[in-house]
Amino acid sequence: MSYSACVKHDPRTDPDVPQGMSVALLQDLHLLTRDGHLNADARRKLKQIRHLVTLLRPALDDALARHPDPLIVDCGAGKSYLGALLYELVLGPAGRGSLTAIEARPELSTQAAARAARFGQDRFRVATGAIHTLDIERPQVVTALHACDTATDDALVLAIASGADHVAVVPCCQAEVARQLAADDAVDRALFDHALHRREFGSHLTNVIRALVLESHGYKVTVTELVGWEHSAKNELILGKRAHRYDKAARATLRALLARFHVEPAAVRELAARNLDPRAEPA
Repeated sequence: MSYSACVKHDPRTDPDVPQGMSVALLQDLHLLTRDGHLNADARRKLKQIRHLVTLLRPALDDALARHPDPLIVDCGAGKSYLGALLYELVLGPAGRGSLTAIEARPELSTQAAARAARFGQDRFRVATGAIHTLDIERPQVVTALHACDTATDDALVLAIASGADHVAVVPCCQAEVARQLAADDAVDRALFDHALHRREFGSHLTNVIRALVLESHGYKVTVTELVGWEHSAKNELILGKRAHRYDKAARATLRALLARFHVEPAAVRELAARNLDPRAEPA
């Protein structure tokens, strides 16, 4: 029997299908075909989500150990692939804890809520609307997988403003900072004179700023790859664990970086509007 035939008849033997995962749920998410086949696109997507769940496991275990009913908030949830797997692989077996998926598009929210009901995920909730407009109770873990542009910043603001213990974001497109880029020095301007360089440098600078914003509010930050670059061009994972009230050195570095390139990203603006300015000298 060929490898493809084996996968077709028994997807549970495939290394990219998480152990303990409901095949029916994966089919409902269209990550498996009716006959249990994983196509190339679904395989890439499932590999990313599976790796993220694995990398989130220490944060989830910590939340479950320290809180009787921890809340995970998945921002910019889209079709709720990540939320469905987090519930199926972590919260379901734990028998406690809840997950709220935030999604701005009502049709996707409706689909996610209906799926959760079909599969008995009774502690899976859906909140419809823009992240920054919703009143969400304090989460222990905040995630965002490929939330577009400033939606990732909104997820970080939610985590910081609500005092989340853990945050994990895999940014998608980042256009805002690229549009703002300016420099007083010709050498600095050479970093983004060309359109391609402006886009790439703006994306890199955005994520550097995001890491500093978290650090400035006392999070210990790790930046790593999610999966191999062959699986996704949007592959940078920013993990934060709250450790202190603030970091004075990170705030100074952030102020200098923003001044050097004349940018003020959404995360900085929104936190400042909430009296949580990551640039401010701590009182």
